[in-house]
Amino acid sequence: MTLTLAEVKGLLGDNRITPSRALGQNFVADPNTVRRVARLSGVGPGDHVVEVGAGLGSLTLALAETGARVLAVERDQWLVPILRQVLGARGVNGVTVVQADAMALDWAELLGPATTWSLVANLPYNVATPLVADLLDAVPAVARMTVMVQREVADRLVARPGSPAYGAVSVKVAYWAEAALLGTVPASVFVPRPRVASAIVGITRRPLPAVPATVVGPDQLFRVVRTGFAQRRKMLRRALAPLAPPPGAFAAAGVSEQARAEDLAVADWGRLAAAIAGPAAIAVPAKGTSPAAVTSPAAVTSRAAITAQAGGPIDG
Repeated sequence: MTLTLAEVKGLLGDNRITPSRALGQNFVADPNTVRRVARLSGVGPGDHVVEVGAGLGSLTLALAETGARVLAVERDQWLVPILRQVLGARGVNGVTVVQADAMALDWAELLGPATTWSLVANLPYNVATPLVADLLDAVPAVARMTVMVQREVADRLVARPGSPAYGAVSVKVAYWAEAALLGTVPASVFVPRPRVASAIVGITRRPLPAVPATVVGPDQLFRVVRTGFAQRRKMLRRALAPLAPPPGAFAAAGVSEQARAEDLAVADWGRLAAAIAGPAAIAVPAKGTSPAAVTSPAAVTSRAAITAQAGGPIDG
């Protein structure tokens, strides 16, 4: 039911489609790979799945095979009619195609009320990092993600303290979720073939953030994280000097002044941010607001800042 290499090449050739590097278009052309991603996602009948970058429909078809209801989002106006044609030719039900830019979507309106969603996607390399960060920050309805991304991006998303790949985006993911590398994907399964390897990452949202809002609010926390990773090679006492930590802040947090940003786990960052911010660190809910609500991001971390602290320009 899914697309073979010959079918992918045929669809591109017959419709005179040249994959766009600007949109990060590398189409999966291997049935085993898309079925593997669908299986690792754990979705099945009755589940709601949103797919970003549906392309020609290879992964869309594999997800439809599981019995899940699929919302397939595709930005490219030239691919959308081909995607609909592929689904129609195979008599696929339970898939809704939406032409939209995932980075500009009103997610609350798209996903609707009171439904838990899984994101399963072969993410375009140029939006993977900011999209994952944005969804974690602002779309709590997305409870799980299974994403195929550039291997370098995968390493950042799952990195632990002390790893060269560990950065602000790693802390962001650890704050909201638990992440794991589920497997690698060779470049040979894509058309066109990318110059880099890919990997599959699983991300499961925590019921509550790793650092309670009663310890420190997310805006204060990530202000400290951004500042620390801005000069990651320096010891924290120097890297965080722009924030003017009060005397005794490091000791109160149980963090060495000689540590570097990559040494601190998310809990360490939480204690340190609380010690630096003092009483202002606690996010106090408004009257009638549940404690969980204050963990929703309000100006947590800008996409540009996350990108910079993750180790350079977004490339996947």
